[in-house]
Amino acid sequence: MILVTGATGTVGRPLVELLRAEGVAVRAVTRNPRAGLPEGVETVVGDPAETFASALEGVTTLFFNPAAFGAAAAEAVARAGDHGVRRVVLLSALAAGNETGRYLTDVAVRNRAIEDALTATGAEWTILRPGAFAANSLAPWSGQIRSGDVVRGAHPGAASAPIHERDIAAVAVRALRTGDLAGGRHELTGPRSLTQEEMVAAIGAVLGRKLRYEEITAERAREVLVGHGLPEEHAGALIALQGASVGRPAYVTEEVERILGRPALTYERWAADHAGAFRAG
Repeated sequence: MILVTGATGTVGRPLVELLRAEGVAVRAVTRNPRAGLPEGVETVVGDPAETFASALEGVTTLFFNPAAFGAAAAEAVARAGDHGVRRVVLLSALAAGNETGRYLTDVAVRNRAIEDALTATGAEWTILRPGAFAANSLAPWSGQIRSGDVVRGAHPGAASAPIHERDIAAVAVRALRTGDLAGGRHELTGPRSLTQEEMVAAIGAVLGRKLRYEEITAERAREVLVGHGLPEEHAGALIALQGASVGRPAYVTEEVERILGRPALTYERWAADHAGAFRAG
């Protein structure tokens, strides 16, 4: 039995779908009683911090998403081994490996502390460190594109290597089902560096429209992100990282291709998969 936390999130949902497609027994932890998960998934509904211990009963393999636990994440993952879990795959973040970087954020420090809590448990562990999610485009851009041809944000030249969430999920399936990736901290990115202007243009190409990126102040962009539900500290850190990336290509790895035996999915593919979110009506 594999337990998936954050089962209805950006990575959790495709992960559950892929596991069930392979006939794997899955138990999913979610706050949403109408989660719409695939048939055959055993669902544990409630606050993960409160249901985690009972959800671990009979579980040998765990996918752990710290976002589902908030400040209690390090303590929760440290307890997993006490319940008989032998293999843990942790969703961390690329920034957690930047131990001395100038732009090391509180979020990165927190992820590193969760990694350390896991590696101290004695369980077999695999740590996935994805970079920027392609899905981060949805909240700030989808409404703007549905209503017009201009996307407003800070730092049009900010570069990232956005990764499709299905690639993260596919790597997680490999880690959960085999020991091939155990003991590794795997840095996962999309296949190439793109600026925000290029990403908006890629969405436009999928939609058959010419879209334009218009720069606004960093402070205004932070306010917009917070308005979309991003915690203030995350929004500020993201804008700062974007500013630091202007004029320099994003860090790109080949880990997805090495692990999956196929090229990482492009941002254009991601935009096509999510085109409905950007179309009006």
